[in-house]
Amino acid sequence: MSLDRYAETVLKATAWACFYFTDEDDRPLQLHSVYSPAHPWQLVGGTMDPGERPWQTALRECREETGITPTGPPRLLAMVYGLPGGGWPYSTVGCVFDGGRLTAPQIRDITVDPREHDEVRVLPLAEWEALMPPRDFTRLTAVATARRTGEAAYVDTWDWGSE
Repeated sequence: MSLDRYAETVLKATAWACFYFTDEDDRPLQLHSVYSPAHPWQLVGGTMDPGERPWQTALRECREETGITPTGPPRLLAMVYGLPGGGWPYSTVGCVFDGGRLTAPQIRDITVDPREHDEVRVLPLAEWEALMPPRDFTRLTAVATARRTGEAAYVDTWDWGSE
């Protein structure tokens, strides 16, 4: 089988990368989406551009979405996988990196792009549950646990179309 023909048979996926930030009391920070009512609260990050590596994507998206430029080295907290569905034809693969703890002044200074987000919010982990779809909260909990324990999380139930 030719390489081109073989390539047509393998998994197709989109990839994304993001940062998990907390305040100094370890309360997760998320951005409120203006374009995704199915996933209203999101970590800071987005879809990879061609030629980017995950860390580069996370840095670019973080600068674009918050004005913050985290420094390395990269610390992977979670790998997230989702099957296609709900009208989306590809699997998704995501990397969640540790963005660290932000001070109150750093959080106040975040400037969001109003075309993507309209609010920055910091809440205790348990309070996020009522504001998010169950699988999004499962992912957030896994990431928070990974940060706390130092053991990277693997989340493979972030499928499109399954709430």
